[in-house]
Order: sequence, then C-alpha cells, then structure tokens
Amino acid sequence: MTRIERPFDITRLEDEWLEADGFGGFASGTVGTLRTRRYQALLLTATRAPGGRVVLVNGVEASLEANGQRYPLSMQRYMPDVIYPDLAASLLAFDTAPWPTWRLQLDPHATLITEVFVSKATRETVLRWRLEGAVAASGAGTFTLKVRPLLSGRDYHALHHENSALNFTAQMSSDQACVNWQPYGDLPVINAATNGVYTHAPDWYRNFCYVRERERGLDFSEDLATPGVFSFNLADGEAVMILSASIESAAAESASTKPAVAHATELAHIEQQRRSALGPRLQRSADAYLVARNEGRTILAGFPWFTDWGRDTFIAMRGLLIATERLDEAEAILLEWSGTLSDGMLPNRFPDYGDTPEYNSVDASLWFVIAVHDYLATNHAQADTRTRLQQAVETILTGYTNGTRFNIKASAADGLLSAGVSGVQLTWMDAKVGDWVVTPRIGKPVEVQALWINALRIAATWNPQWQQPGDRALQAFHERFTDPSTQALVDNVDVDFVKGAVDRSIRPNQIFAVGGLPFPLLEGAAARAVVDQVETQLLTPLGLRTLAPSDPAYRGHYGGTPLERDGAYHQGTVWPWLLGPFVEAWLRVHGAEPDARTQAKARFLDPLYAHLDHAGLDHLSEIADGDAPHTPAGTPFQAWSLGELLRIENLLARLESIAP
Repeated sequence: MTRIERPFDITRLEDEWLEADGFGGFASGTVGTLRTRRYQALLLTATRAPGGRVVLVNGVEASLEANGQRYPLSMQRYMPDVIYPDLAASLLAFDTAPWPTWRLQLDPHATLITEVFVSKATRETVLRWRLEGAVAASGAGTFTLKVRPLLSGRDYHALHHENSALNFTAQMSSDQACVNWQPYGDLPVINAATNGVYTHAPDWYRNFCYVRERERGLDFSEDLATPGVFSFNLADGEAVMILSASIESAAAESASTKPAVAHATELAHIEQQRRSALGPRLQRSADAYLVARNEGRTILAGFPWFTDWGRDTFIAMRGLLIATERLDEAEAILLEWSGTLSDGMLPNRFPDYGDTPEYNSVDASLWFVIAVHDYLATNHAQADTRTRLQQAVETILTGYTNGTRFNIKASAADGLLSAGVSGVQLTWMDAKVGDWVVTPRIGKPVEVQALWINALRIAATWNPQWQQPGDRALQAFHERFTDPSTQALVDNVDVDFVKGAVDRSIRPNQIFAVGGLPFPLLEGAAARAVVDQVETQLLTPLGLRTLAPSDPAYRGHYGGTPLERDGAYHQGTVWPWLLGPFVEAWLRVHGAEPDARTQAKARFLDPLYAHLDHAGLDHLSEIADGDAPHTPAGTPFQAWSLGELLRIENLLARLESIAP
C-alpha cells in the first residue's frame, strides 16, 4: 500500500494509480486527480481483449456544494498549463489500499472520502463518495455533490477534439437509475448506474493539457464532451456511480438489477476479498498484468500503452506467476503461446488490432524455453503438458539449428547462434525510428548466446542429442567473448557477420552469462570480472544502465521527441528489470561472503521498494534516466520490472531457508 499525506508537492500529485480489469482495459489517474496522459481514464475498455482498447470516460468534473460554499473535488489542467480548480489545499491523504482513496478536508467538521476501483468480476468502474465527521453524523443540511462525466470515444493512443459528429443523446432506464450514451455509433455504449439525479446538459470542455505527452514530444491537447450532470445529496448517504461498457445499443440498462448502492457494496466486498487472497503487496500488483487472450491468458508488458509481447511475457512470468506459485496460469500461458510457433519462432508481439502476430525477435523463443524450465522445475505439470512443452522446446531448437527467419541459425563454425538482417531489430535492445535501428547488434550478441546455451542444456536434460551442441557452443563462448583488456565480456562478436569483428561496448547484456538464467556460463574470476565491470560502470539505484557513461554514444537523459527518446532507450537509459539478473549474478560471486544476502537486499532491492511509492504507485517503472537523479520514465507500470523483483525476492527467501 502507498499512502501519501500532506504536505503535497506537484511531483507527488502527479504520481499515478492503476486499476486493471483483467481483459486489457483499465482505469488510471493521478493522486491529484488531474490527467497527465492521454491514457488516463475512468473507463478504458478492450473491445477485443486484450487489444482494441478505446477510451470512453476520460474523467469527471466533481464538486460539493454545502452551506453556500463550493468545494472542488477534482482538478483539471488546461492549455497552456493552467490548473483549475485546485484542490491541493483540501487534500488530506491518498491511499492505494484497498484501492485508490482520497480524503479531502471540507471544513473543520467534515471530511469527504472518494474511492475508485475496478471490479474484475464485472469489468465495471465503481466511484463512491461519502461524508465523514460530525456534520455527516448529524445528517443536518444539504450537501449536494455534482458530477459531470467527461467523455470521448477514441482509440487509446489518439486524442479527441470538438466535432459535430458526437452524439450527446442520453437514454434512461424507467427508474432513471441508469443512463447511457453512445458518442459514436461504432463504439460501445457507456452505461452509468447511479443513485443520483441526472440532468441532461450537453457541453464541451476544451483544451485539456497532458504534460506527460508534451514531454514525450507528442500532441497533448484534447477536448472532451460532457452530456449532463448527476446530483446527489450526501446527507442522505453515500453517492455511487458505476461505469461500464456494452456493445449493444439498446435502451439504458445496468449490469445489475440491484440498486446502485447495493451493487457497489457487493462489488466492493467481492473485490476486497479477491485482493486479500492474492497475498502481499507485490503479488497484488502483479495481478494487474495477467489478462485474457482468446480463451486463454497472457501477460501485458506494461500499462498504459503496451500489449502482450513474447519476450516480456516469458521474462515477467518467472516472477509474476512461477515464483508466486500461480502455476495453473503459468501453464495456461505457456500452452497458449506454444500454439503460435512458426518456423521454430514464437511471436515478439501481438498488435492492438488484427490477429497476425509479429515474428521479429531472436530471443523471445529462447526466453520461452527458460520459462518452461522454471515451470517444469516446480513439478506441477501433468505428463501430457510436460510432453507438449518439451516438444515446443524441441521445435524451437530444431528451427534455430537448421535456420529460420532473419538469418537466425546456429553457426556451423562454432555452434554459437547468429542472427540479423539490415533494418530489423531482433534483440531486446529493439529501438527503431523509421529505418534507423539504434542498436542493430547483427552477429552473435552475448546474451543471445547465454540464452542459446541455456536452452540447449535445458533440452539435454530430457534429450541427450542436445548435450554436444551445448558443450560446443559453451567452449566457443569462452574462447570468443572474453575481452583480454578487462577480462569481462564483449557485447557482440562476428559483428555484421564479419568474422572476428568485435563490439566492445560496455553493456549489461554480459550479466546473463553469470546471472538471470538457470545455468551460469562463467564461474570464479571470470564471473567476478563481469559482475565488477557491470557494478562499477552500469549499476544505479533503479537498475542497470544500457551503456557505460564513458562511451561517446551514451545518452544520460531519456526525453524529448520520439527520435530523441528512442535514441537514448538503450544507449544509457536505466532498466529496473536488469537488477534481477544482476543481483543473482552478484550473489553467485559474493554469496559466500558474510551477510551477502543482507547486503544484496539493502543495496539493490531497498531502492526498488522505495520506488514503489513513486511514479506508478505499488509498481515499478519501465526505465529511468542514466544520469542522477535517475528520474523514472517510460511506462510507470512495467511487468518485467515487477516480475524480476518478485523473482529475486523468491531467490533470497530460498537461499535464506537453506542457509546454515
């Protein structure tokens, strides 16, 4: 749980919360209620789970009228950078547990509580307002809450502007307990079930300003439609608004036949029980990334803008699901993805729209093998499942041995895995702007070899035919990747398929030869040389830099236009997920030293725990600046960042249990 209290500064007011619906949709916003991104909304739904995401209800304009005073309950930022109204003075505290909850001081005698949560049982967003204090207890007076929904009806990557095509028409149920709108005919109907009174009063709110989009060098102004206003008397009890989306455009109806207050109370009880059963804080946060795809399950790479990526899924699931013993779900995902094998490759990602996956990654399939290993090691799989997963692994290794897309093929000369074509980014360092691949890494990248050799050794545990290729590749790795000047590892050999060409850039990819994978490729002094170089030149409190600051190509700040951001993405930018393999490698090198586990937690994990209370609350960011103070950037909610923290927590717990 994150709790934020007075005094507030603007950075805390712009920290973000997330409520995911399990199908790719979500609600999200900020502590201060003002939207800073185009993706922040109260009702953002996936029309073809987990893709086809559209924003339906961006937010609300809410205020309370009491005793001749008007108290704002929401903030907006308008162009060019004007915040109005400002509720910072009345905001007492914000909590993320059990869900986003605000406490606002109205006067010395009354406090207003506002709550927002998404029910995973129904995909509804529930908003509740109630008074606390002496005035609320007495029931005296009138406390009129007014709430204006702010609507769009757009792709979640787009922005919305005033236009004559938007349909403001409202339909109401016979008891007026549910109102719906369909701003555009090709989008779902928006349902609002309340215990308030609706007054139709169409209008436009113009020129909202989204500062995070401005920082990203993108369009950042939007107009939103408001069809009317709901009024509630809080002296009579809590106010409730339940938002949902439906494909049918028939008469207004709620997802439940119960009155709004009773339905909201039931949903809150069910959701609180569900969250409590998930376990500690990190496991509750991990649940957000598990979503439906077809009849199965998958993992979203991050919120708010990522879909499910193969590489991210298999890396993240080791911590999110396997380490936390959500093994049925891990099995379902592995089986679902195994059905997408093509020419020995698994997809790198599924697009937002359409069903055709993209096969453009050398390592996604190898990370699948690693995830299969971790899952099978739990002994959870039945015999038929074990056989299916092992067959999928064999298909990958056979495809890579014989050769597949993008020149991916085991080299006849040394058994190492080569890959690459001009203009295509195949490794996890995959930034591309137009035709410019920022880090092409064509040849034999170091972490790809670590994954390849691990995959061969994993398959050899049930099929001896893979033992000799694995041994041969390992010997070649030792001979070809050690940098004689540092004794650490080079980043790539046979660069651009030129025999003997070497890339000596100091990058974190070498850490996978020591940590992060089931079988380390290096031990002793060789392993220490790698860990020492990475620790000295790449380690920061939030993760590993992607390039040493001494390199002329280093970029210490991630920001600006898409070209500037992608140019820095893997050229110095910090990635928290890399702390997982680094900590494991550090423990393999230093584990015999006194208090090594205590040191590892204090030095490497405690800064991540502190980061859970900043940026994406209860989650870990995708990236951070390479330069101090290592400002977080990218997605504020990233699956593999959180997954690797959970995996290392689990590793430390296991080491502690077997310690003498």
